[in-house]
Amino acid sequence: MEELIKLVSQKAGISDDQAKKAVDTVVGFLKDKLPGPAAAQLDALLKGGDASNLMGGLGGLLGKK
Repeated sequence: MEELIKLVSQKAGISDDQAKKAVDTVVGFLKDKLPGPAAAQLDALLKGGDASNLMGGLGGLLGKK
């Protein structure tokens, strides 16, 4: 998640602390809105997991293979 925080900080021209708050807010929103399995995959991705698992899971939710 640190990589995402740094990216938001750089792109938005804000401090790392502000970027962390922004990222935490968006991630919390997504976790609340996504079905349980997708939210768990998002959490795993942000902890350093494999992005392909998340994309595959989201594709399945959207009816795509």
